[in-house]
Amino acid sequence: MIEIRFHGRGGQGAVTAAALLAKAAGYDDKYAQGFPAFGVERRGAPVKAFARISDNPITLRSQIYNPDYVVVLDSSLMGLKEVTEGLKKESVIIVNAETMENKTGHKLYCYDATSLALDVLGKNIVNTVMLGVFAKITKLVSLGSLLKVIETGFPEKLSGPNKVLVERAYKECEGYES
Repeated sequence: MIEIRFHGRGGQGAVTAAALLAKAAGYDDKYAQGFPAFGVERRGAPVKAFARISDNPITLRSQIYNPDYVVVLDSSLMGLKEVTEGLKKESVIIVNAETMENKTGHKLYCYDATSLALDVLGKNIVNTVMLGVFAKITKLVSLGSLLKVIETGFPEKLSGPNKVLVERAYKECEGYES
């Protein structure tokens, strides 16, 4: 079982990203869960969400404490202890940043999701961009399944731009082989 923890700020789509990832994994004939950590979240406040992907049924129903992957939607959160808390030696961190000094001791990938989201959406909502990056780096879900989940899960006026975000991020990560 692969466990993924998302860190973002309220309004950036971390909870939606976890749900979309789980549904995309389902389209790829995998078992999956996507769920938020509930608290007093508000726009701009730190938010956590989780996803699990497995080839076998998932019976675990807890938060994720030792993730295989951490997806950070806002690089300013990298200073928070909880972002790297519980990471395994082989855990991978994927951060929305153009570049960043790696002080984590883990494999770190950076991608400037903010610039792409602002270019396409005109808003700093980076969740679907980061899903495209995640799919390319990890190969845990297919590009086709991500596009399908966006097409079926978003209103028509939002599905087109979000599909563009996923496809562009996926394509621009060609050199990001793990």
